[in-house]
Amino acid sequence: MPAQAFAGKECVCQLRRGICDQSCVRGMLDTPFYIACLRLSGRRCVVVGGGDVGLEKVEGLLACGGDVTLVSPDATEPLRDLAAEGSIVWEQREYRTEDLERTFIVIAATGNTDVNIRVFEDAERRAMLVNVVDVPPLCNFILPAIIRSGPLAIAISTAGASPALAKRIRDEIAEEYGEPYARLAILLNEVRA
Repeated sequence: MPAQAFAGKECVCQLRRGICDQSCVRGMLDTPFYIACLRLSGRRCVVVGGGDVGLEKVEGLLACGGDVTLVSPDATEPLRDLAAEGSIVWEQREYRTEDLERTFIVIAATGNTDVNIRVFEDAERRAMLVNVVDVPPLCNFILPAIIRSGPLAIAISTAGASPALAKRIRDEIAEEYGEPYARLAILLNEVRA
């Protein structure tokens, strides 16, 4: 559910304004984000929500070597397949606070606002990385659009203002930089050593 759906309801973001006035969204463009590349290998990563968006997030975490646990009563067929082959652990049930124990990063991708808020609050209490998809005020990090080719990764961010614009720019850059630059990165790594 997009952040705009919270307008006029009880404020759930870090600002705790009482009634949501969307000031957290308006301030997103003033927020300088610290860009980092995270090493996920061997780290527990949790995705709450078994739909198409959950699948996208699971695939991204797997591509980076994360140990992925999916928490959802139901899941799309591709997620079921990943669980059946042992690529992910699927907790086939509703989200519980204890799902975040020993977890490095959590992504909430459910259509249930109350569950998404609980995930955010539980993660914030643990000072861990949390992203509630499409609700920047309920994130302490945002995910850029990424071009990935071998060791080459290029990230594009609009500070949460427009994921569609970031994806458009990503696609344009992917045409210019791709496989030849990935091969160059591998060669330069060998020379650098």
